[in-house]
Amino acid sequence: MSKMTMNRRDLFRYAGALGGLAATQSLIGVAPASSADMATVKMQLGWLASNGILGETVAQAKGFYKDKGIDLQITPGGPNVDGVGGVAAGQSTLGQISSSPSIMLARSAGIPIKAFAAGYQKHPFTYFSLESAAIREPKDMIGKTIATQPTAYILLRALLAQNNIAEDQVEIVNMGSDMNQLLTGQAQAVTGWLTNTNALKILGEDRVDMMLWDAGIQLYANVYYTTDDTLDKHSDVLANFLRGSAMGWGYAKDNPEEAVDILVSTYPNLNKEAELEAVGGVLGFSFDATTAKEGWAAMNKANWQSQVDVYAKLGQFKGDVPTVDQVMTTSILDATADTRKKVG
Repeated sequence: MSKMTMNRRDLFRYAGALGGLAATQSLIGVAPASSADMATVKMQLGWLASNGILGETVAQAKGFYKDKGIDLQITPGGPNVDGVGGVAAGQSTLGQISSSPSIMLARSAGIPIKAFAAGYQKHPFTYFSLESAAIREPKDMIGKTIATQPTAYILLRALLAQNNIAEDQVEIVNMGSDMNQLLTGQAQAVTGWLTNTNALKILGEDRVDMMLWDAGIQLYANVYYTTDDTLDKHSDVLANFLRGSAMGWGYAKDNPEEAVDILVSTYPNLNKEAELEAVGGVLGFSFDATTAKEGWAAMNKANWQSQVDVYAKLGQFKGDVPTVDQVMTTSILDATADTRKKVG
């Protein structure tokens, strides 16, 4: 489907390809809750529940959503869950996805979703090396072996292209979930999120970090998105959701230890000690000079245009190259500026 819109028949066909999403699900994804003044909002995560929803978890516990007339239900994702498909098919009102390019690629494939807020102002994706063969800037990758996840190959290709480095000047190999290839010398760099402090402990004090953002590929992370239809018909519900989220993240910023307590109480599989170590970084990616001016969850068209241009240059779009207005909107941000700027 190369067109930029999807009709009802296409949407059900797409839902069927996802493994039989119930055709009786609402295509809107917003349902009345038990109270006439409440709206049930289903939020689909792109991965398992983690500190990426720290603010949402706090907002639920503190009643911020309830105060805004929102009954939020969070659905964790996982390796076999197509969160974008679930939102597109109407199973969920909105979703949160780890990286902004997923929105652009989905739009190019004809899936009518659009980003309306960015939880992390900078993407935490980072290349980790050791002092013995430090990679502090892209040119240090030349002649080195870089281990990265198969899904992150495109990020490395984009980084090399952005810095005028030929791909044959770097050896790219697959990596799993751990950092052993770096420690054993099989690779001079491995990749992961800077907020995953528990996994990074093994690298010790000799670790050297080069963030993808600092290397010239400036993506958003923990992006909130929904369908065109929901934006058109339920913008008030989305705005109230974002106001509640902003209040939750603002509370977490002011009370990080209590926020971690709430998070691990809600999701007992998470490790409290690890989350306490990570919370500073999480809040650092959520609040910066941009949010101080424009409020929590801000994002801008210029950044999105740059991302579209890079992916188009690398030939990543299977359908039409999407326009900025097709992949993002600031309408919900504009409607919630009063609340967001108070916690930015």
